[in-house]
Amino acid sequence: MDEPSPGTRRGAYDKGVRRRREILDRAIEVFAARGAEGTSLRAIGEAIGVSHAALKHYFASREELLIEVYRAAEERSVVEDPPPPDATVVGLMTHAARRNHGVPGLVQLYSTLVAAALEEGHEPSREFFGERFAHLRQLLAERITAEQAAGRIRPDVPPEVAAALIIAASDGLQVQWLLDPAVDIEKSLELLESLLGA
Repeated sequence: MDEPSPGTRRGAYDKGVRRRREILDRAIEVFAARGAEGTSLRAIGEAIGVSHAALKHYFASREELLIEVYRAAEERSVVEDPPPPDATVVGLMTHAARRNHGVPGLVQLYSTLVAAALEEGHEPSREFFGERFAHLRQLLAERITAEQAAGRIRPDVPPEVAAALIIAASDGLQVQWLLDPAVDIEKSLELLESLLGA
C-alpha cells in the first residue's frame, strides 16, 4: 500500500486546522450570547451544529474546549480592538474591561474557568490561568517600571505587587459588573490609577 505523500498529509493537516478554527469561531458566538453554564459537550455541539464525535475529535474534554474558546476569543478581540499604543498600565486593563462589556457571556466564561481552576481535577484550567496570570503580571510589572522611570507612577510602588493588584481589581470589578451592571469599572480603575500616580 502506498504511503500518503507529504503534500497529502499537509493538506489533511491544514483542513483539520481550518475545521478546528471554524468550530472555535462558532463556539465563540454561542458563548458570547449564552455563557458556559450548564452546557455539556454534546449540548455545545448541538448549539454550534457540530456532532459530538467531531467535537471529541478536536477537543479531549468540555474543559479543553472552553479554554480554547476563551483563548481564541481573547486573541481575536486584541486583534480587532487593540489598546492605544500610549495606554498606561491601568489603561490597558480599562481598555480590556471596556472591550469585555460587549461580550458578557465571555466574561462569564472567564469567571467560570477561573473558578474551576481552583478546584481539584481541573488541571487544564489551573495550568492555563497560572501561565496567563504569570505572563500578565510580568507584562504589567515591566510597564509599571517604565512608567516609574517616566515619572507617572510613584517610585515607592513595587512593580510586581502593583501588577497583581491591578489584575485583581480589574477581574474583581468585572465579576461585580456581571452581578450588577451599575458597577462602574472604568471609574473604579481610574481611581486606582490616580492612587498609583506620582
